[in-house]
Amino acid sequence: MIRIVLSALVAAGILASAAHAEGPGSPEGLLSQLLSTERAARAGIGPGRVARLASVNPVAPQKLHSEAWINGQPVAQGGDEWRCLTEALYFEARGETAEGLFAVAEVILNRVDSARYPDSVCGVINQGTGKKFACQFTYTCDGQPEHINDPDAFVRVGKVARAMLDGAPRTLTNGALFYHTSSVSPSWSRTFDRTASIGVHHFYR
Repeated sequence: MIRIVLSALVAAGILASAAHAEGPGSPEGLLSQLLSTERAARAGIGPGRVARLASVNPVAPQKLHSEAWINGQPVAQGGDEWRCLTEALYFEARGETAEGLFAVAEVILNRVDSARYPDSVCGVINQGTGKKFACQFTYTCDGQPEHINDPDAFVRVGKVARAMLDGAPRTLTNGALFYHTSSVSPSWSRTFDRTASIGVHHFYR
């Protein structure tokens, strides 16, 4: 955005030629200051977040989070990021309500945007030590093969994954980075703030 503004200023003649001496009040000094501000603003967010901020959100918020909306969508498809997110939703939350599916997807994408985690969906989902049950998402390190035995459920969650990757708003979990099912009570849950309880999952930040 700053570069676009600078281009407009140059075109308008507001930034003079490079013949001026460089200094705090010179065109070169202003350019350096603006670019430094841009770099500082982008330092705390990952490239995935930058890409989504620059995209147009095609999904109307009022139509989301319902089975009616999911049923009305065409069968989704996509590349590696879509496949990774779809598989995570299938193995982690396929029995959830529509709202619950979107909430779990929010956590994964919130992690992508956080500097504390890998900056891709596949990186976030597959993060771990490689040891059994020592990973972020249990299905990736439980020693069991990942078979898609319910193709209808896979199609259903794939639509949610597609919507979230396309920029659907994240309005359910209030920025949560963690979740667990209500059937367990991990020790870490007592050190974070619970932001939401949706379906069979509790969410934390």
